[in-house]
Amino acid sequence: MELTILMPCLNEAETVETCVGKAMAFLRRYQIDGEVLIADNGSVDGSQELARRLGARVVDIPLKGYGAALMGGIHSARGSFVIMGDADDSYDFQRLEGMLEKLREGYDLVMGNRFAGGIEKGAMPFLHRYLGNPVLSFIGRLFFKAPVGDFHCGLRGFSREAILRLDLNSPGMEFASEMVVKASLQKLRICEVPITLSPDGRSRPPHLRTWRDGWRHLKFLLIFSPHWLFFVPGLLLFVLSSLLMVVIDFHPIVVKDVGLDVHTLVYAGAGILLGLQMVFFSVFSRLVGMTSGWLPIDARWMAALSQLTLERGILLSLALFAFGGWMTWEAVLIWSEGGFGALDPRVVMRWVVPSVTAIALGGEIFLAAFFLETLRIPARKTIA
Repeated sequence: MELTILMPCLNEAETVETCVGKAMAFLRRYQIDGEVLIADNGSVDGSQELARRLGARVVDIPLKGYGAALMGGIHSARGSFVIMGDADDSYDFQRLEGMLEKLREGYDLVMGNRFAGGIEKGAMPFLHRYLGNPVLSFIGRLFFKAPVGDFHCGLRGFSREAILRLDLNSPGMEFASEMVVKASLQKLRICEVPITLSPDGRSRPPHLRTWRDGWRHLKFLLIFSPHWLFFVPGLLLFVLSSLLMVVIDFHPIVVKDVGLDVHTLVYAGAGILLGLQMVFFSVFSRLVGMTSGWLPIDARWMAALSQLTLERGILLSLALFAFGGWMTWEAVLIWSEGGFGALDPRVVMRWVVPSVTAIALGGEIFLAAFFLETLRIPARKTIA
């Protein structure tokens, strides 16, 4: 069988007949060897019988959630290609020829783009159209270089075999992001076709919840990109805080009437520690992702990581301990010259804050080196 038109369904009695009828008409019009498959997620309004009456095949998916229903449907599909879309009559299942043509050309994932094809009045909430979708789609393109302008379009087609290889497992609405993210990471062939979006035909509110599901999509994008979540902000924080500490350690900075002195030095030390920890988290997360299979293995990155050995980490930490100890000793000498009494913080804190920061950095690197070594144990097996 060439094509399965897949629709997730949860109490869609008002619209499922219309959607199935349009999909069946499309298959007949273009003489396609295909089926209409309803992945029912526990409907209690008779949606299943309405769909069967028009010739659709219905599979029951007991695990709740949009993603769970779709994954169950994809596993049950008989077609080499699958085109999925919501059963709420917001997508025109009679106009799938452009998507099918791209699949026949060899694309693994063909995304619909509602912004390119047209969004009818009232079809998409204001926040979704002008904030949620554009922002999340921009983040997806930036983080994963996905050639997709409408990251969360519910109408999309794909090679069943290629998508099953991605091992998708998000049960909720973030399934839509997971498919595009993993397809991009695995270098699948992706393209877009313009589609239209109409107001859905239901009298009840949609299953989608703006803030809850928007956060779930954003959370997924961030977790799958430790480079942008941890490494980039962490490195910026570390470098800027280090520069600030070096400058202020020699003399205060005065900008107009604002003076930055030893108190700012303390915050710079905290920024250095937090920044380095974020960089470490990036390395740990990426390594775990590769060994667990939810991130593709990057041979060049792994080769660079192999240079960060336990022994080098220990030597660097010992050097920082020694540097911090020397600065501490200098602070003690200044204290002794004052008879171990009260001191001018503008002088002594220029020794104390960098020394404490260096010692803490040495401790972080020492612990991180050992933790990285433990993470490498399954990594060796994965790469081998």
